[in-house]
Amino acid sequence: MKRLYTNGLIITMADQEGPRYTRGSIGVEDHTISYIGTDAIASEYDEVIDLRGKAVLPGLINTHNHAAMTLLRGYADDLPLQTWLEEKMWPIEARFQAEQVRKGTALALVEMIKGGTTCFADMYDHMDQVAEMVEISGMRAVLCRGVIGLGSEQERADKLAEAVSFARQWHMQANGRITTMMSPHSPYTCPPAYIEQIVERAIALQIPIHTHMSETAREVEQNIELYGKRPVEHLLSLGLFTIPTLVAHAVHLTTEEIKMLADYDVKIAHNPGSNLKLGSGIAPIPQMLAAGLRPSLATDGAASNNNLDLLEEIRLAALIHKGVNQNPEAVPAYTALSMGTSYGAEALFLDQYIGTLEVGKKADFITVATTGAHMHPMHDLISHLVYSASRDDVQDMVVDGKIIMRDRACLTLDEEKITYEAARAFAAIQ
Repeated sequence: MKRLYTNGLIITMADQEGPRYTRGSIGVEDHTISYIGTDAIASEYDEVIDLRGKAVLPGLINTHNHAAMTLLRGYADDLPLQTWLEEKMWPIEARFQAEQVRKGTALALVEMIKGGTTCFADMYDHMDQVAEMVEISGMRAVLCRGVIGLGSEQERADKLAEAVSFARQWHMQANGRITTMMSPHSPYTCPPAYIEQIVERAIALQIPIHTHMSETAREVEQNIELYGKRPVEHLLSLGLFTIPTLVAHAVHLTTEEIKMLADYDVKIAHNPGSNLKLGSGIAPIPQMLAAGLRPSLATDGAASNNNLDLLEEIRLAALIHKGVNQNPEAVPAYTALSMGTSYGAEALFLDQYIGTLEVGKKADFITVATTGAHMHPMHDLISHLVYSASRDDVQDMVVDGKIIMRDRACLTLDEEKITYEAARAFAAIQ
């Protein structure tokens, strides 16, 4: 199938020197971008789709999520992280079965599609249910069975075996749209020897690692109390950073730790909304950027955000660092948009395939309406996307060459049915 998308304002995100956009066409052949330019011959394509009044940009990439936690949206708010986790989240999550994970994930997928997210990383339990829903939805995802190393030695062994089995079974499935990682939950929930075992399995499977790290000041203090080291040095000593690694949060870092992460090319998932809501702090993103790191953006789960709106995270990333650093140049609009697109692809080790619009890359892109009053006058499209646009402006989505949303209608998932079933799934465990 050959499609030509015409008359769109195309933002490739491929120019590192600064924003570039032009009115033109994108040609897609099967799963791949085959043409970008202004002189396409429409008769050479099976279908021509007019995108007049729309901007075209790479799909947004959410690099840290717990999709099934949409069922817990608003369940426990305005609490410190450890209280929120230990007294509210973990007890109710212990009652989750496959049905809750499947229905909660389906709800998350609808929300992400309608908000422009084409690819996301997910860390949770019952991950076969997550993978099956991703395959049905047409989205792209990097999935891992999150492993909390509490409990008996047998429980830890069983969780590790399950994580390895899932990674093997689903890596490069759904026409390559699903890849996998190994995932120790965090240094404060996984004993050192257990993390070393997970690293060994990741090396054997030749897949990356994803973990939470330095989310709160208390977490860092606890790591020093238990192991005599801050989390970055601790994880480095366990061999974690010797293989491709993505860490979520990285809020409480020293200058030396930022340099260490840059030296090992550790990827960062910045979760501004979740970190603000839980009172965890504000990650030192400008310092990371200055050190050569390219932090990506993420929502975290809907229980701590409370939405999966990556355009909102892009706007937050551009704004909060200006304010806290009293520097309007701290995170420019184009950098913030890069964090939600090209930097996200790098963080998930998928930048060879997605993150920018280029011939030969996978056809993953979205359109955003430019016709609303809040998008005019059109002085600067990049500025408007970051500071003015909302997820309701996202109109269409193409992933792997397949149209999965058109004019805000989900084509692969039944939004009304999924919303209804999600409420029933949570009611079943109350």
